[in-house]
Amino acid sequence: MPYIELPAHLPGITGLLEYSQHTAGPIRELTQILLRGESTLTKGERELIATVVSYNNECVFCTTAHTAAADLLLGESETCEMVKKDIDSAPVSEKMKSLLKIAKLVQISGKAVTPEAVAAAKENGASDEEIHDTVLIAGLFCLYNRYVDGLASVTPANPEFYEYLGERIVNHGYNRLPQGYDHLKK
Repeated sequence: MPYIELPAHLPGITGLLEYSQHTAGPIRELTQILLRGESTLTKGERELIATVVSYNNECVFCTTAHTAAADLLLGESETCEMVKKDIDSAPVSEKMKSLLKIAKLVQISGKAVTPEAVAAAKENGASDEEIHDTVLIAGLFCLYNRYVDGLASVTPANPEFYEYLGERIVNHGYNRLPQGYDHLKK
């Protein structure tokens, strides 16, 4: 049960963003830029960062939503499950492993990121921009995770909900749907 009154037909972050559209606008815009804008990291790789951070923050809603989006973008479901459990054994590049490890450090604390972790990412081919974006995506998803869980937003148990949400994220990005969300009322 959410701690504040939220739109009943919009669980998770969507209900929170609809509740406060004036704060939602800048958050959505930043998320759209970071996860869907131009980058040398693929959309799937950026969703992996969101997934790893959300998983380590134990935010079930965000973990499940971004796992669904990453799986669609990657065209398979093994990679997400592997990076959540053991980054080193995951079928991603050494550069991506280094970036995911930085994301996990950011999830703990910004001060947990070490010069050694950054050096390892650079040695594995990560650019300054990719390191910057990884840290910013990780920080942003810490905000999202705490927003969703801090207000006890509804977390559906139905896997079909997350399949739909993953498709919505992949097809529409992080912008508010132009028609809003009334079509989701049942």
